[in-house]
Amino acid sequence: MSSLFAFGNDSIYVARQNAYVDSTLNDNSEDRFSLLAYRNLPIDSLILDSLLTALPSRFTQDFLIVELVRVLFYSNNLYDDRILAVLDTIPFWINDGDITRNYWSENHMIMWMSSEWLLHERYGRPIDNTLYPRIIHYLELKKEYGFYEFFSSTYSPYTLSGLLNLYDFSEDTIIKQLAMEVAQKLLMDLLKPTTDLGVFYPAAGRNYPSKYEKAYGQNHSSLIYLLTGFGEVPTTATHAGAFLATSSLPIDVVWNSWTPTMDTLITVGHSIDSSFSIHSNIIPRDRLIFQWSSTGYAYPSIIQETFQLLNDSSMWKHKDWQIIEPLSAITPANAPSVAELLNVITYGTPISGHDLRIFKNNSVALMSIVDLFKGKVGFQKWPVAATVGTTAVHTQSGEVNLNWSDREANVQNTHLPHVEQRSNLALVMYRPEPIPSLVTLFAGDLFGDKTVSLFWDDAAYDEIVEDGNWLMGRQNENYVAVRRSCTEKINTWWACGTDRGQTWVIMVGDSSMNGDFTNFQNSIAQAQFSENWYYDEATSQLVYQAGITVDALSVEYIWGMDSILSSLRSPINDEAIFSIYPNPSKDYVNLNLNSIGNQPLNIRVINSVGKEISSNQIDFNAGSLHTLQTSNWPVGLYTIIVESEGKSYYQKLIKH
Repeated sequence: MSSLFAFGNDSIYVARQNAYVDSTLNDNSEDRFSLLAYRNLPIDSLILDSLLTALPSRFTQDFLIVELVRVLFYSNNLYDDRILAVLDTIPFWINDGDITRNYWSENHMIMWMSSEWLLHERYGRPIDNTLYPRIIHYLELKKEYGFYEFFSSTYSPYTLSGLLNLYDFSEDTIIKQLAMEVAQKLLMDLLKPTTDLGVFYPAAGRNYPSKYEKAYGQNHSSLIYLLTGFGEVPTTATHAGAFLATSSLPIDVVWNSWTPTMDTLITVGHSIDSSFSIHSNIIPRDRLIFQWSSTGYAYPSIIQETFQLLNDSSMWKHKDWQIIEPLSAITPANAPSVAELLNVITYGTPISGHDLRIFKNNSVALMSIVDLFKGKVGFQKWPVAATVGTTAVHTQSGEVNLNWSDREANVQNTHLPHVEQRSNLALVMYRPEPIPSLVTLFAGDLFGDKTVSLFWDDAAYDEIVEDGNWLMGRQNENYVAVRRSCTEKINTWWACGTDRGQTWVIMVGDSSMNGDFTNFQNSIAQAQFSENWYYDEATSQLVYQAGITVDALSVEYIWGMDSILSSLRSPINDEAIFSIYPNPSKDYVNLNLNSIGNQPLNIRVINSVGKEISSNQIDFNAGSLHTLQTSNWPVGLYTIIVESEGKSYYQKLIKH
């Protein structure tokens, strides 16, 4: 075991808990209410009444309700009448016509369910016969499969608060035992990518950009400090920090799980297709809510039930469903075919059943999600992230704003990359799929910007070096190198517009692995990078290949290559020896092939996902044009390949 953890759990951990409570009691946020109740100190009546008055119209009611439950259990009935009078007016599970409350994401589910159960146990709040089996199912599900919102510094702390309430206060021994084990599992996940500086920048199922902009002073970082003593000492109360600081949860198994180094592959969750059997022991409505909690609401095999429940419960006006309300006229029976049509969006929604690679060496880390719906829209998904000391490095696709966090809250990537990682080296490849025109009916141009940009904070580094496309930074004795797809900037951020595809590379290192920063630079200078496009004749696919070798590490990925007959791959030349117009095209496109001359040609058309939609051999005479009719082509991006004398040439065409 690391000497960093050579201490007794009870005395040092409890001392940190007490110090946290002492230092945050005077904070002005509502997060201190449970701390005041825990210390038997009075809560300001005016502030409490103001919060209770606003509670029924608040979007995130459950965030405050779990805190109020903690106040009720710690305050010796002092505030019972005032708090219970308001809570009695609020429904704690899905109900007709609701437009504000979210009961169906993982963190919200456990906050609502735990609060209702504890109010039932303590005060006799009426419940239906689905609550207890629902809670048991939730806890057993997380114990066996882990968390849908995996490694989320945004959502996991709120999941923890519901679990800690159940462990600290439930009278049911089965619930209490399961809640303990699941809370410990969640905290052990938190520590897996956490470095020896107490920094947590993970690849994650769902997350927000703000969680990667600073290492400390956040909800999750207060948990890390309490568990390990790493990082900055918290000075303000956070939601999760207040819960853990006042909980009796045993954490020996948690802090014993932390290691300073790691290079592993882990699996989280289960496949979306298996969810029907996994959730078969609860009623169909609750089964659907659990499927929604893995963000499978729009998946083709689930969407019919989604539409039916939204219809039956009159919830199309709910804030979470407003974006797709224009589709509400579609019958539930027809919803699956629409979901298939919109697969670039619907197939990219689930956050269950994924493999993750984690590399960590003291103060640097690299983490990625394997094969995360590449090319499709990513709803809050975080496919790759690097940690360098106290700063994060990652790429995202979509509109590049001067303020990095000014992105649409629910869409953090307009197209997801394929990340191929080996230890501390990652190949990050982008190849966006087209967005169907039907999407503009309910989302406008929300997914239209395909630019890929790099989060890179110059101020975080002691030294920065550029070498061609490579960008390298040093923070103390921790290093990072990024091979950019271009060397352009948009709104002060390194960013590249996307045509048909692009590849970035991220590598982390430190003095223990690479020696000094000069040695690290020399390794990068000798790196071998390749990037090629091929036409695979065996599968009629346009293939995108990229590879990187640095020292003894090599990573390669071939995107769209299903054939093992590599001898049939034809290289695509970037040299433009023919032109096309009009571009964009609506009904037709002309090919000017004068520079090729009189000879037989083969003209292929490939859509944006690499499938051939036409192939024609012609005898071309110089001085004439060849015309392709495009009126029947779906809207999107196409590659026109002209093959002549064993060589292939391409041009891109936009069909509108």
